[in-house]
Amino acid sequence: MIIVGLTGGIGSGKTTVANMFIELGIPIYIADVEAKKLMKSSKVIKRELIQLFGTNAYSYGKINKAFLADKIFNDKDLLVEMNAVIHPKVKTHFKKWIKIQRSLYVIYEAAILFENGGYKECNYIITVTAPETVRIQRILQRDNSTKQSVRAIMVNQWNDAKKVKLSHFVIENKELSQTAKQVKNIHQKILEKLT
Repeated sequence: MIIVGLTGGIGSGKTTVANMFIELGIPIYIADVEAKKLMKSSKVIKRELIQLFGTNAYSYGKINKAFLADKIFNDKDLLVEMNAVIHPKVKTHFKKWIKIQRSLYVIYEAAILFENGGYKECNYIITVTAPETVRIQRILQRDNSTKQSVRAIMVNQWNDAKKVKLSHFVIENKELSQTAKQVKNIHQKILEKLT
């Protein structure tokens, strides 16, 4: 099975691009969504996160997202430790998921595909980019965040230039109609490589 990694910084529009590939019939594994599900359902993850962060990691049985975000995006060591708890479980879950897929290729979408080394297991990489000001504005509208909290996340992600150097395809996500054309073009190129 061909694995295509899809990545981009916070607010770049990875989810928008992922949805466009879904419309083309390509299965998408969204690592962040699956990680959150595992954080909720896995007793092992829950126990390890409580060991790492204390009982405030969960509130009324649910992940305390605001608490965890404040901790990990202001302490790189904690971020690394949390990723060490979650990423191996996500990797195992993805391997099970991929076994039941029947398309020519699948997409593995992850915000920190490069940062966590996941790109090494992909046959091709697509990086979604957008101007920083646009990305910040999107997040402020989407998450009711502050500029400070968005920048704290951005500091922990590779910049676009570094990602682009290691990517096979780049999508500039400024205008939806143009983004859709880029997605269809990349889809065709991947299919051509596979036939």
